[in-house]
Amino acid sequence: MIGIVLAALLWGTTGTAASLLPPSVSPLATGAATMCVGGLLLALTAPRRAASVLRGGGASWRWIVPGALAVVAYPLAFYSSMSLAGVAVGNVVSLGTAPLFAALLERLLDPAARRRRLDRCWAASAGAAVAGVALLAAFGHGGSPDVAGAAASATSGPGATFLAGVALGLLAGLAYATYTYTAGRLLDLGHSSRGSVAAQFGVGAVVLVPVLLLTGGPIVQTGTSVGVHLYLALGPMFVAYLLFGAGLRTVSSSRATTVTLLEPVVATLLAVLVVGERLAPPGWLGLALVLAGVAAVVTSRPTPTPLTLTPTPPEPDAPRRSVGSDA
Repeated sequence: MIGIVLAALLWGTTGTAASLLPPSVSPLATGAATMCVGGLLLALTAPRRAASVLRGGGASWRWIVPGALAVVAYPLAFYSSMSLAGVAVGNVVSLGTAPLFAALLERLLDPAARRRRLDRCWAASAGAAVAGVALLAAFGHGGSPDVAGAAASATSGPGATFLAGVALGLLAGLAYATYTYTAGRLLDLGHSSRGSVAAQFGVGAVVLVPVLLLTGGPIVQTGTSVGVHLYLALGPMFVAYLLFGAGLRTVSSSRATTVTLLEPVVATLLAVLVVGERLAPPGWLGLALVLAGVAAVVTSRPTPTPLTLTPTPPEPDAPRRSVGSDA
């Protein structure tokens, strides 16, 4: 759980860091660059474990393919959402909807024998957090430039650009929940956490290379741009996902995505304090609700669930994901 919290704190800095980029760098370039570099680094730090996952046959590729596609979609949608709707709104919509998508995926895709009822404590905690996210999405954008340098005004209303940003945030939330869920299913097959994450992100990074080649030219034009992208690739991408993958060994995907609602909280605070976006009083109430919901999830004790399926034997150094995590 601690690893997931630390990962969320690192992710919360992405929007503020991206706000330092010149307007010539598109959000597609930023998303492709951070995922290409960070994803390949993740694969290279655990090549044998990743190779073991990739050699897992149809059972593994059933989850690798949708997970890798989600890895491709997430950074492109996430950075584009912040570009169109602002740092605060892009973060809260992307991360705030992820727990709902994760719970839905678990209910729809988990085997019937493994399907768990939604824990009341989790449901109440997630409900409070999502209500807070809704308030942040409604009142979290202000009159400062967004990450791409385009003007975003709180008084302009929900125009087409803002709504497109919200829609892309929803897509990012679905993608985030998807690769979190598929990583968990790979762990259920007996693969290590690092190998599962490395395989998905390595394949996704390779798929994103053409996008980076087409859009990434402006990245190398300034030292600031290069430095920001190195930070995004090494910190919020590489280190954070190592921590997140380790956390998935003992935490279900819906529980993990609820805890990572800390990211939009951090992102919103940085957007207000550093970027200059404004937050209305209802937005601050939303911030408090998110913190309360996350705190309840972190401190709650999961209800044990008996093991009813027998996964394939794990690698010697690969701890199995706990089956006692609540959903």
